Amino acid sequence: MAKIGIIGAGSWGCALAWLLNNNGNQVVMWSALEDEIHMLNETHEHKDKLPGVRLQDEVRFTTDLQKAIAGQDVLVLAVPSPFTRSTAAKMAPFVTKGQRIVNVAKGIEENTLMTLSQIIEQEIPKAEVAALSGPSHAEEVGKGIPTTIVVGTQNKETAEYLQNLFMSKVFRVYTSSDVMGIELGAALKNVVALAAGIADGLGYGDNTKAALITRGIAEIARLGISMGGRIETFYGLTGIGDLIVTCASMHSRNRRAGILIGKGASMEEAMAEVKMVVEGVYSAKAGYALAQKYQVSMPIIEQVNQVLFEGKPAAEAVGELMLRDKKVENIDLRQLYQNSVEIPW
Repeated sequence: MAKIGIIGAGSWGCALAWLLNNNGNQVVMWSALEDEIHMLNETHEHKDKLPGVRLQDEVRFTTDLQKAIAGQDVLVLAVPSPFTRSTAAKMAPFVTKGQRIVNVAKGIEENTLMTLSQIIEQEIPKAEVAALSGPSHAEEVGKGIPTTIVVGTQNKETAEYLQNLFMSKVFRVYTSSDVMGIELGAALKNVVALAAGIADGLGYGDNTKAALITRGIAEIARLGISMGGRIETFYGLTGIGDLIVTCASMHSRNRRAGILIGKGASMEEAMAEVKMVVEGVYSAKAGYALAQKYQVSMPIIEQVNQVLFEGKPAAEAVGELMLRDKKVENIDLRQLYQNSVEIPW
């Protein structure tokens, strides 16, 4: 049995609390919101963000960050990506050397272009940081629906330890050393999911969505390889797998926001309607900035930015994507493999 502190009591934090407690671990959850912790203490259910999933009686809840961190074997950082840095900074005084932190949020910091694991490592250098990601809606994980995911870290021993911690008969965990690839795929698929939702809102069909998914993963892989990720990551669970589930499901807040935008809502109106953090909005500018920095063509990401932040009509953005200069579809995989980094373990 491990002692686990979950930092963040949203839908994903609650789903993982259910899973980890069900695996026989001792779980304590933290939130800065007193009303949220009071609700969880009273009902053991987050009625706003994860209704229908009752957390076990053994799960504890607190607003005291030090109590949630001190003495824990593993910390799961489950706050929305815009709050990763500020939360990590608050955690830093209480984290001990070598304490393991698993980031489960998805995003890229707009002003620094850092991944979330990089942010945590910068704010808490004494910790050992891993990333957990893949096609995994909290609404399904919290109900025990079979799910498969990847844990990424540079340390093989830590990867295997976390694999054993999270693994269950309904939650299969693979390991990877490609943390960069995992986090880029996780963040940028949300931007493509916004595009897929916009297409739905415009009344387009399955052909359009299939095109966005396949060309979207091509864009993400081009950037990822340029930044040191491995091509197989982008065609695995945290690449194409996560992209498919986020573009296709109504559980996806990014797709739901996109649908509203496609029907004429502004970005601000769509976010207010969804009532949860729409991660793709926060990653869109960062993704486009990275494309420019590494001189990688990412037309879908570019058009999403123009719709979100420049008031471009969604139908016009689709038209520009369709009428771009003619291209060859296939990329030279041999060259990408040559540019790929060595696998450390």
